[in-house]
Formats: sequence, C-alpha cells, structure tokens
Amino acid sequence: MEKIYINTEYIKLQQALKLANIVSQGSDAKMIIKEGFVYVNDEKCTMRGKKLRNSDVVKIKGELFEKDEDTEFMICDHDN
Repeated sequence: MEKIYINTEYIKLQQALKLANIVSQGSDAKMIIKEGFVYVNDEKCTMRGKKLRNSDVVKIKGELFEKDEDTEFMICDHDN
C-alpha cells in the first residue's frame, strides 16, 4: 500500500487524490467521489472535503480504472 505523507493535521480527500496521482484535476476528483468509487476506512465517501488524518486509508475501486484490484493509499504524518 502506498503511503502519502503530510505536514499538516489533515488533508482534504480531493487534495489527497491529486497528491497520490489518482487524478490530475480537482474536477476529476469531484467526479469519482460523487460517483461512489472512493472509500475512506472501508466506508463509501461522497464528501470531497472530507478531512483525512494520520492512518486513514483511501481505496479507489478498481473498476474505475478497469482493473481487477482496488488502488489504496494511507495518510501518514512525516513522523511515521
């Protein structure tokens, strides 16, 4: 699982998707979140402004990319 390191207390979901190179634009992030492809800690999330903190796990359903496997990454503090 990929780790995304942040220097702040939290990062918004939309920003995290861009930082993880899942999407290149905020409008793309908005679309995949709205369509229900994104899960945070195994719960479907449709809030693009959801605050992600240390140890939160984001999963993007594989069907979005026509893959058999889901894409996952974890939010981590720089201290971890």
